[in-house]
Amino acid sequence: MAGVRRGADGCAPLGAPYGMLRYGLRTGVFEWLLERLPTPRRNPFTLGYLAVVGATTTFAKVADPELVQRLQEASSSDGHNLLQHPLRALVLSGFWVAGEVWMPYLWGFAFTLAPLERKVGPARAAAVFAIGHVAATLLSQGVVITAVETGRMAPEAMDYLDIGVSYGVLACLGAVAGLLSWRGRLLALGGAGLMIVEQIATDRDVVTAVGHPAAVLTGVALWRWLRRVERRPPRPRPHSAVAVAPVAGAAPAPVRGARPSAAR
Repeated sequence: MAGVRRGADGCAPLGAPYGMLRYGLRTGVFEWLLERLPTPRRNPFTLGYLAVVGATTTFAKVADPELVQRLQEASSSDGHNLLQHPLRALVLSGFWVAGEVWMPYLWGFAFTLAPLERKVGPARAAAVFAIGHVAATLLSQGVVITAVETGRMAPEAMDYLDIGVSYGVLACLGAVAGLLSWRGRLLALGGAGLMIVEQIATDRDVVTAVGHPAAVLTGVALWRWLRRVERRPPRPRPHSAVAVAPVAGAAPAPVRGARPSAAR
């Protein structure tokens, strides 16, 4: 194999394949990763919400199981809680995770909420998360309540524990797909569709079968609003007025609409 000649300084030229590889690893790939790494400045809402969810997950592991069960039942967005305490159920149900494992939600936030927050800001990302969580919860539990009232489901379905952040995460996934290229959009929505189909086939749960697709579609419905926000040009910074020295012998320029001031 023929070797690549080095330059006079002993370094590989930019045209060398391995030199370009090392150069790309030092600059392009590393900078690309740094730009997408969540930080408190770029992703305050994502990291703050992860901290809250991590705290509740740790509490659920170390606290008394009966106490944890009572708190989760009080926070659940099941049919009975929604009819009696709707605001409490909608808010507190999103601060727990379904299960004792927190790490999958870390990756879920990293690939959905974090990039959305970088593109549209923390306030709008939080709005997407909240809208998806509330809309999917109301729709899925509305189906359960209707099925119980019509006799198609047992009354016990109104008390099934319903907590977790999956609705908000899936809404952010559907929303951020609209800000990607058509290839990225196809990949994101295709992956979400396959995951939902697999969950429906294995869990056979009405709440999951209705809530997860509804959350993704809620994020898709917000595309136009998010694209308008993303394309909005930044506000111009105010320029300080520069005083211009008057030319000797020249009369001052009249000011439009100015009235002569009275002597005092």
